[in-house]
Amino acid sequence: MASTPKRAKPSAPHQPRTAQATQATRTPHVRVVVIGSGFGGLGAGVRLRRAGITDFVILERAASVGGTWRDNSYPGCACDVPSHLYSFSFAPNPEWPRSFSGQGDIRAYLERVTDVFGLRPHLRFDTEVTQARWEPEATRWRITTTAGEWTADAVVSAAGPLADPQIPDLPGLADFPGKVFHSSRWDHDYDLTGKRVAVVGTGASAAQIVPSIQPTVGRLTVFQRTPAWVLPRRDREISAAEKWLHTRLPATAKLRRATLFALRELQVDAFVRRPGALRLVQQLAERHLASSVADPQLRARLTPDYRIGCKRILLSNTYYPALAAANTEVIAAGLREVRGSTLVAADGSEHEVDAIVFGTGFHVTDMPIGARVFGADGTSLAEEWKGGMEALRGSTVRGFPNLFFVIGPNTGLGNNSMVLMIESQLNYLIDALTTLASVGATAMQPTARAQRQWNLALQHRMSRTVWSTGGCTSWYLDGEGKNTVLWPGSTTSFRRATRRVDLAEYELIKRTVPASALAMAASAASSTASSAAPPAAEEEAAV
Repeated sequence: MASTPKRAKPSAPHQPRTAQATQATRTPHVRVVVIGSGFGGLGAGVRLRRAGITDFVILERAASVGGTWRDNSYPGCACDVPSHLYSFSFAPNPEWPRSFSGQGDIRAYLERVTDVFGLRPHLRFDTEVTQARWEPEATRWRITTTAGEWTADAVVSAAGPLADPQIPDLPGLADFPGKVFHSSRWDHDYDLTGKRVAVVGTGASAAQIVPSIQPTVGRLTVFQRTPAWVLPRRDREISAAEKWLHTRLPATAKLRRATLFALRELQVDAFVRRPGALRLVQQLAERHLASSVADPQLRARLTPDYRIGCKRILLSNTYYPALAAANTEVIAAGLREVRGSTLVAADGSEHEVDAIVFGTGFHVTDMPIGARVFGADGTSLAEEWKGGMEALRGSTVRGFPNLFFVIGPNTGLGNNSMVLMIESQLNYLIDALTTLASVGATAMQPTARAQRQWNLALQHRMSRTVWSTGGCTSWYLDGEGKNTVLWPGSTTSFRRATRRVDLAEYELIKRTVPASALAMAASAASSTASSAAPPAAEEEAAV
């Protein structure tokens, strides 16, 4: 396993060197730095190695891989995408235990991907990126972390949009005497048994947390600004016979995946072109609510006033029964302020609690990584995006050469597996890097025209989707009401759009610094990353 990069000792005063050469001896250089080790970062690592690129590191601020599936360990945490579709195409898992797998099984899958595809030598744990700055003179990135510095030809941002929890700035919250935590930072040492617990938010996480803790807490108070549409969850245990069949005959697992994919793709048209076609789906949700909640007043509080699909559709068989339980109270208002141990809702009602669980989502439209990335003119990505996030094909941004996003702006999905989108962006990444090498260029950045045209066309398509016309305000929208999160099309159309890089959309940059000035950095690279095992030769490996 490659050793963790360490800064070399500075040269003695009597040994004159240029500042640049001295910096090169102190800072290891790699071809690619990948930020994050969730699905996006690990997938990038696999694809880089398959492309013969082994001088890269994956920087991870935590102590293990997994991304959002490491961070979110709350009770009941599970995926709402079928298991056989929520995995890499090059790493099928015939041993999924359920049709919708839990957090532990998905995290274990990512650990196996890490081992099977030889990614351990490239990983640098407990290494948080504090700054990434493009150096125009050297035509490279300088990445500063809590564990030292690297320079790199390219940076892959795979930190993801569901990485940094968002907790509302509420008056009095800091003085709350009880326990407070976000769903993605669950405190497993705190026992909720018999406690008066408040859950703030009614999104996907809350829909799993509420039924998991309701039977054991003393009193459960749910603060709901906006109700969600909920459909039944068709979950079941996958039989031993099915696992045996998928293991012995991999083609059956591929057929299962293809069927799940086709069913999801057929739904896309209703979300992005003909929202009226969702009427039948909404009727199913209405029947699900009616059969689960007998109290007409509670049922009224739980009935959304917007079209289904405008906000994320939840899948659960247990959420409604938990909300209807005797020890649960649904407050049809948000949380306004905290006075000691008393929570004051927006409707003025007051509620005494011992603990607060925030299921209030993440910084999605204002990703914190943006404030740490600085482009060619010194402008931060956050400043560049102050009018709304945008990128060319969800992957690259003008002014930030050789910065590639995995799950970038407008690449999210409302009804399918994000792993499909991740693999499409990885195709684009690898084609970009290999194209640069083939044309003799060092870096690339989109032209202003290409980026502008792509996003104008994208937002035009967005205007007719259910996310824009459904009558709701969702976390897909930024402060200006612009949807910078979702892709207004099918995963197939995005795969076509990112199959390969179109050089007509890019400006190419060649390195002007003499190669000798960077030789020491290249030497450092070989000692930190290139010592990894050779790239995997197999096309596919079951994990």
